[in-house]
Amino acid sequence: MAIKAAFFDIDGTLVSFKTHQIPASTIKAIEQAKEQGVKIFISTGRPVAIINNIDTIRHLIDGYITFNGARSFIGEEDITLMPIPETEVRAMIEDASRRDYAVLVCGRDVVALHNHKPIFDEIFVQALGVNNIDINKPVEPLLSQSVLQLTPFFSEEDEKAISPSMPHCVSARWHPSFTDITVQGADKGNALKQMSKHLGIGLEECIAFGDGGNDMTILQTAGIGVAMGNAYEGVKAVADYVTTSVDEDGIRNAFIHFGIINN
Repeated sequence: MAIKAAFFDIDGTLVSFKTHQIPASTIKAIEQAKEQGVKIFISTGRPVAIINNIDTIRHLIDGYITFNGARSFIGEEDITLMPIPETEVRAMIEDASRRDYAVLVCGRDVVALHNHKPIFDEIFVQALGVNNIDINKPVEPLLSQSVLQLTPFFSEEDEKAISPSMPHCVSARWHPSFTDITVQGADKGNALKQMSKHLGIGLEECIAFGDGGNDMTILQTAGIGVAMGNAYEGVKAVADYVTTSVDEDGIRNAFIHFGIINN
């Protein structure tokens, strides 16, 4: 069956961790797929406010899955919007103050950082190139709005300690030093189901690409799930196909392998 929609994680899939850019081969492959009638979607853990590294293909994108699936949208229309209960947001903020770790609090359109720590700069600013967050913006005004994602900078052991206080939430860790927390049911795989239903296409007509733990649900849900060569081993294990790395034309090579584009 022909592929009608392609879904791409950003960091480590579209964008190289080495160059912080989308490889030229990836841009060309997506342009070619678009010419063949394939719809192009982003599928990221990033909040909308910090998607700052895809400008070279932004004009080709038909829609977005963001916040690991807590919000997906096409144009101005939200397909999914799944906030975390306010009591559980406040439980994490209080825990972060007590045990002294940083948390990125992500609203639908605005993000704010609670309890700034150097690790935030090391990972988000330097390693991921997220340079547009005002670390002085107060968190409190966000807490009474819809918070779609919390990103605490702590270990898996710390995560286990707070999880009983957040019974309606799930974690999608794609980095040893932090995780993304959303409400239960908010994951990339569920967002893909809602998006494909909205588009009127079958899941078997979708292909998804990813490299991190937060990509596993969408790779398992899509008709074809592709793990990048630089993906975690657990991600590769659930994929239908493992392509080369983001820096070795991985997306282009997978598109050719599945006949979505020609050489």
